Amino acid sequence: MSTIIYPSPIFGPIRSRRLGVSLGINLLPGDGKVCTFDCIYCECGLNAERRPKQKLPTRSEVAMALEQKLQQMQAEGVAPDVLTFAGNGEPTAHPDFAGIIGDTLALRDRYFPRAKVSVLTNGTRIGHAEVFEALRLVDNNIVKLDTVDADYIARVDRPVGRYDLPHLLECMQAFAGRCVVQTLFMKGVDDQGVSVDNTSDQYVLPWLDAVERIAPREVMIYTIDRETPMQGLRKATPEELDGIVERLRHRGIKASASY
Repeated sequence: MSTIIYPSPIFGPIRSRRLGVSLGINLLPGDGKVCTFDCIYCECGLNAERRPKQKLPTRSEVAMALEQKLQQMQAEGVAPDVLTFAGNGEPTAHPDFAGIIGDTLALRDRYFPRAKVSVLTNGTRIGHAEVFEALRLVDNNIVKLDTVDADYIARVDRPVGRYDLPHLLECMQAFAGRCVVQTLFMKGVDDQGVSVDNTSDQYVLPWLDAVERIAPREVMIYTIDRETPMQGLRKATPEELDGIVERLRHRGIKASASY
């Protein structure tokens, strides 16, 4: 079982495979997981096994902790490449997400104006107007799209509550290029012995068509990097990831892979 639970509301900085020196902003409790997905590969574990007892950090607590950390990094001469909303679940689930984004952009401009602000989101709440507008403001609006196959999403990403894939795709397209698509490719089987391999044409070709319609600024693909809560999952190979990157580039889409 995976046991990575991040402090709240600030953690790091850490070295991100995709983003560089990243100062993490965790809008969820520091003792458990709150997510609108329950992915079988999540490094934070499954939702039912990581129920938090602490409350969400307030908007003012987030701003105060972030400013203190930025002041410390400035004094130490350590500059972040990016301030990243990530951590123990879905950041847009915080009720003050839009306001926190505004506070973060202002603090970034004050202390490290060259740093980017990134949000890692599974997209389940981008249909909410205030969330959509907040995501339009950040430098890196990174939206998860592991597949466009509804059955695979139900088995692997396991949305909590209603998940409207067509509406998600419409919203991603409405960003008009101000988003990054992030997709995890993997192999192996789930706890029922059913394949979770989404590297074949069955999954890749419809996904490529959807990505082309979304017309994102960039696509980031990656594979499992840490322990997963469900056994039987395996990494996609570098050759498989590179092959998908080439297919994206052939369609004129900027893409990169992390192994």
